[in-house]
Amino acid sequence: MKKIKVGVLGTGHLGRLHTILFKQVENAELAGIYDVDQNRAFEVAEEAGCHVFPDYESMINEVDAINIVVPTTYHFEAAHAALQAGKHLFIEKPITTTIEQAQALIELADKKDLLIQVGHIERFNQAMRALNTIEVAPKFIESHRLSTFNPRGTDVAVVLDLMIHDIDIILSLVDSPVKKIDANGVAVISTEVDIANARITFENGCVANVTASRISQKQMRKMRVFERDNYISIDFLQGITERFQLVADSQLSAENSAMIMGTLEGEKTRHIQYERLTAPEGNALQMELQTFVNSIQDNSTPHVTALDGSRALKIASQITDIISKNQI
Repeated sequence: MKKIKVGVLGTGHLGRLHTILFKQVENAELAGIYDVDQNRAFEVAEEAGCHVFPDYESMINEVDAINIVVPTTYHFEAAHAALQAGKHLFIEKPITTTIEQAQALIELADKKDLLIQVGHIERFNQAMRALNTIEVAPKFIESHRLSTFNPRGTDVAVVLDLMIHDIDIILSLVDSPVKKIDANGVAVISTEVDIANARITFENGCVANVTASRISQKQMRKMRVFERDNYISIDFLQGITERFQLVADSQLSAENSAMIMGTLEGEKTRHIQYERLTAPEGNALQMELQTFVNSIQDNSTPHVTALDGSRALKIASQITDIISKNQI
């Protein structure tokens, strides 16, 4: 099978990781990297053992696919040029700065019959992959994504920097259009919003309460999913997913990981069953890069499509706009 020649645009923190991991992706050939900071590019190239292109145009001409890992404000320009040249794309989240830009990329990719995958890495987190082993029908979702301050990423509000991860996951879990959004946030130590909370109400009645902060004393990446007779706790930081279920005698699981935590007596006796859901260990970033290459070779739908990225961006942008209006 022909290897897919990939070029990495951007050699910052994430770009370096992409560069190194592409050397381990099956059926991929790292053709080289490019960064406007050529000194940084050569540092990463020496570590990864790869070629440095003199300019972006040279890289586009030599590869089958472009991996875009530059600041969000440059996503559209770089992606548009690559698509025009007939190259498949992997773009780190958020897909673009605006919905209009995302839609333009989607239309161009469709016209050129090219693939776009968006880097919503939490989809590949072990905790999320464990959740995918069961069916969920959320009624209420609560998420907290808290991080200590890091100057990297402060070119955008915390909604686009951190909260968008949870927005993407919530949209993948709730099979219903968004009905209403309420949100508040504040800029604390940067010029953009550093802490934000949003309440997303869906047409089917599900409500998601989402909090993101990049000025916390400790890190937290947790989501709690509530549905009828079920409570699911997802810890993205630890890669652990736990489920508490109300079950009848006939529904008791035979899995070794399932334990009875208590019993509710009444007209119908039901048990509180605890179970840790599992999925194989693995590097989430390497997995998403592998699925990107696989999609190109198989001509299959990427795991996180440009439409997925656009939907997450749309909700994140609406939240940001609501916060801005509330601050006036």
